[in-house]
Amino acid sequence: MSRKIIVTGGAGFIGSNLIQALNQRGLTDILVVDHLGQSEKRRNLERVRFADYLDKADFRALLREDRAPQAGAVFHMGACSSTTETDPAYLDDNNTQYTRDLCEWSLRSGARFIYASSAATYGDGSRGYSDEDTVTRSLKPLNLYGWSKQRFDLWALESGALRSIAGLKYFNVYGPGEDHKGNMRSVVNKAYDQVLREGEMRLFKSYRPEIRDGEQERDFIYVSDAAAVTLFFYDNPSVSGLFNCGTGAARTWVDLAKALFAAAGRPPVIRFIEMPPEIREKYQYHTQADLKKLRAAGYQAPFLSVEEGVRRYVQEYLAQKPVS
Repeated sequence: MSRKIIVTGGAGFIGSNLIQALNQRGLTDILVVDHLGQSEKRRNLERVRFADYLDKADFRALLREDRAPQAGAVFHMGACSSTTETDPAYLDDNNTQYTRDLCEWSLRSGARFIYASSAATYGDGSRGYSDEDTVTRSLKPLNLYGWSKQRFDLWALESGALRSIAGLKYFNVYGPGEDHKGNMRSVVNKAYDQVLREGEMRLFKSYRPEIRDGEQERDFIYVSDAAAVTLFFYDNPSVSGLFNCGTGAARTWVDLAKALFAAAGRPPVIRFIEMPPEIREKYQYHTQADLKKLRAAGYQAPFLSVEEGVRRYVQEYLAQKPVS
């Protein structure tokens, strides 16, 4: 089988970190698929080594003609990740149909297929955060992005493809390589310059009386940990299915803010602001990956704490950049 690896979204956040992790293993026969345009994400390609690059449109054309380059593995990280995207036809084509086309091609050609799903599929969390198949069938995402991911997960489950592929439900990933993501950047990335300039960090108020401002919770996972989980499924091709990719720990936004101030060597000053009305009804107040299935599959590595992950991100990356 070909040793070539295809990484779609390879210039993006998780994709470029995944390539970096592959490079650390000495693997460079990598085809990067992405659409750069005028995006700053092209800078992510400057820190990785790869053999070739194809624009997404050209790659999809090759897929339709069944002429895509042979590969031993395909990491499909490319997608529109905007939770505020309002065009369902675009998301259906770009996130759902594209994934299905690439999955079917991978299965026909014998390539290992590993793809990015999302914790956005869990919606308001009322059905829990288990990645078991019975739960997957019942989920109701809160936004179109989540629905586009859920539709592929369901197709893979009902078609039987999920028995031969691996999908990762990434929770709140943060770390180097996300500068180009605009409003979809992590709060750490967005708030760091604010903390240096203004000495404060702004967080959304809570609109639930039982939850204090800043006590909304997320499962924050450092990007190197997310890449390590993803590569576990490359190393173990017999392990298939849909798996959570988080730390299994829910931490508050206040925890995250305190970690950022500590890493920046500043006293914590947090100001709570109004949440935009258009997202209040679609806001997740708690996420926490259930890791029983991942641990049972054999992944036993520990995860960085919020404090350590934020410290590394700030001191080894953000503090080395000029303040905008």
